[in-house]
Amino acid sequence: MRFTVDRDVFNEAVSFTAKLLPQRPTQPILSGVLLVAEGESVELGTFDYETSSKTSVKADILEPGRALVSGRLLAEIASKLPHSDVTVTREDDRILIRCGSASFSLPSMPVEEYPQIPEIAEASGSVDASTFAEAIAQVSLAASKEDVTPVITGVQFEIEEGTLTLTATDRYRVATRGIDWSSAGETSAINALVPAKIVTEVGKTFGNDSTVHITIVKEQDRELIAFRGGSKTVTSVLIKGNYPPVQRLFPEVVDNYAVVSTNEIIEAVGRVGLVLEREAALRFSFSEGSVQLEGAGSESARANETADAHLVGDEMVVSLKPQFLLDGLRSAHAEYARIGFTRTDNPAKPGPVLISGQHSRDEQTSASFKYLLQPNLLLR
Repeated sequence: MRFTVDRDVFNEAVSFTAKLLPQRPTQPILSGVLLVAEGESVELGTFDYETSSKTSVKADILEPGRALVSGRLLAEIASKLPHSDVTVTREDDRILIRCGSASFSLPSMPVEEYPQIPEIAEASGSVDASTFAEAIAQVSLAASKEDVTPVITGVQFEIEEGTLTLTATDRYRVATRGIDWSSAGETSAINALVPAKIVTEVGKTFGNDSTVHITIVKEQDRELIAFRGGSKTVTSVLIKGNYPPVQRLFPEVVDNYAVVSTNEIIEAVGRVGLVLEREAALRFSFSEGSVQLEGAGSESARANETADAHLVGDEMVVSLKPQFLLDGLRSAHAEYARIGFTRTDNPAKPGPVLISGQHSRDEQTSASFKYLLQPNLLLR
């Protein structure tokens, strides 16, 4: 195997494939990047039986062939090569990389033992790439980071009647966003639970493409999802299990709500939250014309601030964790935020608050993004 390729093109391809390599591979060969040189291009790929990445780049193929080399080391080398064409050669059990005055000799891994990277069938449908990336950024942060309950470490994909809905929860909050879905054929309702870390990486990878093609495979021997944009493809096995029915938690109508300036509240929360200890909550008292923020920390440290708020309905006092609230406000991607209040039968236990975006104080945006946050118990 021997080929010559543009340095920047090679670096981008290696960086993309290496991002999804496992931190602790179950087998040494699963830490490798597979290089396949044939025709007029080089294909680069990784696979660890759960996720795969694959891309191809144009290259001058001097000798076709295959090679497997340490992915993380190759990525570090590719990112620091001088600005010149790169020549990669396999000689016996070594991979030689030459670029300008720099040269590297790396051990070749046993390519014949490498597993077959999944081949993906025709796409189930497609979405606008930039809209998809925005939806992922809004929703994925609400997925659980704890592996105790695997189903809530994923993002739920629900496809129905021309809409793809993404949903994530960590039990303390739920984020959901619907976007347009273009089906590749007559597709019935589909649900797929995708690991949040994969969804996040997909959003970063394909955000600058025009379209992302999505394939969902549910067969007896495998259940996986594939994302393809341009020459890049990412696959992931699906998380097995039943996702909690969190969509039913969203109220159809909220008559009691406050509209606030998103940036003003974000800045106020950042200041008042300085006195809080970790995991502590801020107290918000909403009345017509204003919302008062109060924080109390250790050693009698206290802070309070008042911000403008337009209140519809009854005055309300809620206690919210600052970071969870900030995540919801920032994810709304709007100049104004609507904070809706729901009620429970217990006066000491407020219902969840519903956060959405508004174009102005009076005009609500589309309800495609919603963020439901459970308040803390109020301390009297």
